[in-house]
Amino acid sequence: MEISRHWRLRKQRYALVGEVCPHCEAKLFPPRDVCPECGQEAKTLYNFSGRGEVYSFTTVYDAPAGYEEFSPYTVALVKLEEGPLVTAQLTDLGEQPVQIGTPVEMVTRKLRSDGDERGMLVYGYKFRPVLASTH
Repeated sequence: MEISRHWRLRKQRYALVGEVCPHCEAKLFPPRDVCPECGQEAKTLYNFSGRGEVYSFTTVYDAPAGYEEFSPYTVALVKLEEGPLVTAQLTDLGEQPVQIGTPVEMVTRKLRSDGDERGMLVYGYKFRPVLASTH
């Protein structure tokens, strides 16, 4: 993927910026030009909280090219607090088993590197289990 495309996607990759439809209030992620709920134009930016819960998940053992260093890894459908489902890799799992309903939060992590050791590093969102409060 070219550098310019990474630059254009930076808001949604680093901060979960989507859109809210001004006509029906549907929250959209990723951003779209047309609301899938009502068919009207939806261009109002919306900052998602980055919090949600695991809706479904699977573990990938045979990773595609460019992701071998992370294998095996867990990919989940995360239902954001605001409603949309987001596909993302889960990280920082440790020994904690993943379950449907596990509360998670968005974190920025390395997704992959393009090219050899001098290639571009690509960062984006992943989700981790919500850390226990130390209070």
